[in-house]
Amino acid sequence: MGRQCMITGKKRMVGNNRSHARNATKRTFEINIQDTSVYSEALKRMVKIRTSVHGLRTLDHKGGIDAYVTSTAKTKLDPALRPIKAAVEKAKERASA
Repeated sequence: MGRQCMITGKKRMVGNNRSHARNATKRTFEINIQDTSVYSEALKRMVKIRTSVHGLRTLDHKGGIDAYVTSTAKTKLDPALRPIKAAVEKAKERASA
């Protein structure tokens, strides 16, 4: 997977540099991707994710990685987060039983 946020789906944008003479040359706008680990309460371990800083703020807002993956539909999750969603749901099911 390229430089894309696993949480928000943000990826690089393409635009133009404009000189004083209004000449246009292509350029890219990179996003602030961070390789980080977040703690999963249900799994009791760290989960590695590749996310933007805005994605980390989204995780904080939602209440952590567990709350984010359980509240998001499987089809809207990044393919790398789908096994984590299944593991979190299984762990919560085991804990409630």
